[in-house]
Amino acid sequence: MIAIHNNNLGFTPRWIQYCESKGIPYKLVNCYDNNIIHQLEDCDALMWHHWHVNSKDILKAKRLIFALEHAGKIVFPNFRTGWHFDDKIAQKYLLESLGLPLVPTYHFLDKEEAIEWVKDTDFPKVFKLTRGAGSANVRLTYNRKQAISLITKAFSSGFSVYDDYGVVNERWRKFREGKDSFFGVLKSCYRIFNVPRYAKLLPKERFEVYFQDFIPNNDSDIRVIVVDDKAFAIKRLVRNNDFRASGSGNLLFEKHHFDDNLIQKSFEYAQSLSSQVVAFDYVFDSKKKPLIVEISYGYAIDVYNQCIGYWDKEMNFHEGKFDSCEWMVDLLLKQLNEI
Repeated sequence: MIAIHNNNLGFTPRWIQYCESKGIPYKLVNCYDNNIIHQLEDCDALMWHHWHVNSKDILKAKRLIFALEHAGKIVFPNFRTGWHFDDKIAQKYLLESLGLPLVPTYHFLDKEEAIEWVKDTDFPKVFKLTRGAGSANVRLTYNRKQAISLITKAFSSGFSVYDDYGVVNERWRKFREGKDSFFGVLKSCYRIFNVPRYAKLLPKERFEVYFQDFIPNNDSDIRVIVVDDKAFAIKRLVRNNDFRASGSGNLLFEKHHFDDNLIQKSFEYAQSLSSQVVAFDYVFDSKKKPLIVEISYGYAIDVYNQCIGYWDKEMNFHEGKFDSCEWMVDLLLKQLNEI
């Protein structure tokens, strides 16, 4: 029997619907409960789509999931899939250690070392916090003065994980483009004075800095998602007068936007990561070589309803609608059968 954490978010409703339609035995559980281990005694596996902006998930998800995996249960996401979730610095060292083509990335724990690096590097550079999705906590640094100012702040007062004014600006942009409501804008303004609970939980990011090379002349990025032996993709256009594509809401889905070689490489990279699910965000250098910006196990599932098909590992393209959440359940069942 599969246990599913009942949070009614993201992948979860689709997992439940698929189990019901296929007669797959499942049980809804509350992973926040103190007695969750007891709840799972009659279950062979656990699925939990945990979120980076949910305070309870931040506090418990990885602790519980990895403990269960350690005890021999099949879990989703498993350790190799989820340990680096919402941690760009962890992703840097993981991708570098595997020799995957990460955008050149720089991480410093010493202020003076960071400043010395700034004196010899070229600009612009992209400054990021460890946490954040949808281009949150990402900014372009144009010169040494700006970079040193960011470094100085990082090694003094630090940066809040929740960028309140950045959120307001983004909601306002989407409102002007007809992609958000005015109520959404007002809600983001309210959050300036009452930040979300998860932001109160997380400490300021201090005493380390993270930069990436800016890869110019990209008017978009490509996201390729690999789930077991299938892959699908979207093209995300950058915002107007901006360099960021993630979270822009300006999306293209047609097959001709995606190079078969990039899809094939994504399958190979996912195998190197031994990941159940992985989303790769790519930009392209001056020689059109794809470079990975970051990776994630989670994604906003409804966006991908518009995809027109998917690739299998033999690079056959299957045109038509699909639900990648169903593949996750199938993968878990396959892993259970291999025990």
